[in-house]
Amino acid sequence: MGSFFLFLVGFGMTVTGSVTIIAYFNFLPAGLTWADYFTFIAGRLECYFLPLGLLLLIISLHRFGIEK
Repeated sequence: MGSFFLFLVGFGMTVTGSVTIIAYFNFLPAGLTWADYFTFIAGRLECYFLPLGLLLLIISLHRFGIEK
């Protein structure tokens, strides 16, 4: 049950982070360069949810494979 909960939390964080990063793509047509864009998202906390969520997903899938 713990692996399933970890999977759901990781999935939610991955979705939140990726949607936020995609939403910030709207700054590019407004005149930001790619360097400015990456500098901006590096300073946003919610953008770090994507790699953290992926890590939780990998851990939960690995644990699920071991338990079975």
